[in-house]
Amino acid sequence: MRRAFSLLGLLGAVVFWGTSFVATKTALDSFTPMTVNWLRMMLATAVFVPVWFFVPKPAYRRGDLKWLALITLLMPCMYYLAEGYAVRYTTSSAAGVISAIVPLLVAAGAWMFLREHLTVRSVVAIAISLAGVAMLSTGGHVQAEAPNPVLGNILELLAMVCAAGSMIALKHISTRYDPWFLTGLQAAVGAVFFLPGALASGPAGWVTAAPVAWWSVAYLGTFVSLGAFGLYNTAITRMPANRAALAINLVPAVALLSGWLLRAESLTALQLVACVIIVGAVVLSETGSVPQPPTTLDALPQVESADPRQ
Repeated sequence: MRRAFSLLGLLGAVVFWGTSFVATKTALDSFTPMTVNWLRMMLATAVFVPVWFFVPKPAYRRGDLKWLALITLLMPCMYYLAEGYAVRYTTSSAAGVISAIVPLLVAAGAWMFLREHLTVRSVVAIAISLAGVAMLSTGGHVQAEAPNPVLGNILELLAMVCAAGSMIALKHISTRYDPWFLTGLQAAVGAVFFLPGALASGPAGWVTAAPVAWWSVAYLGTFVSLGAFGLYNTAITRMPANRAALAINLVPAVALLSGWLLRAESLTALQLVACVIIVGAVVLSETGSVPQPPTTLDALPQVESADPRQ
């Protein structure tokens, strides 16, 4: 039963994440990226406040502060900063396809920081996926939905690197911190981080924003920033991080379908080939015998500090 709930949670997160690209694209028709990020973070925080007191409080340990800072810096701050501008310059479909490489980036990160063995199959898959991202970028043509596809796809790749780093760091403290506590913390930090950029973009223009843009922001703030990350953070505490990350492989399919249905987006022939290459690389990595990653980062060298806050 517990496994079933975890899988359902992952499925819900995938649907919310997959449709978040087209929702972001729609919101960007009326708002700047910094405004969209702040509005969604602020809304997520406001929705979370009433249940804050019912969330189990964390069992803080010395050294947790640096992990919490790393998690919130990577996700949502750097992640949404990169993705907000990525979706502005490329199609929501292309951005969704690039998100499929997150599991491969998690594997690479585990090799770099956790000293986990990386198989030849995984190395080949990572190389192929990055080549696919390059093809996806160079194969795009300037259009209304993608004014600068190369820049947009590079920024989306950067966002995925931040997401992978956050997932690895989150797993380290997930046994002592309730997943909804971490989700609420991420939303609150994001609201503070994006506030200056939102104010600088000119709040006076918000009143003229289209209603569909406001509905898109509401969807992003509640169902994506709060719901999707809460469901995923819950799942990652109940199963290995690499298995939870595999669910992200389904995000491109949802993103492509929603982009086609809701915004009539299209891909060039070369980009379609690139999509197949990226998905194929993920399949290549996951059909082999892949070693299980450690569940914590305790294997990393620990540096003692006299500062009790560290």
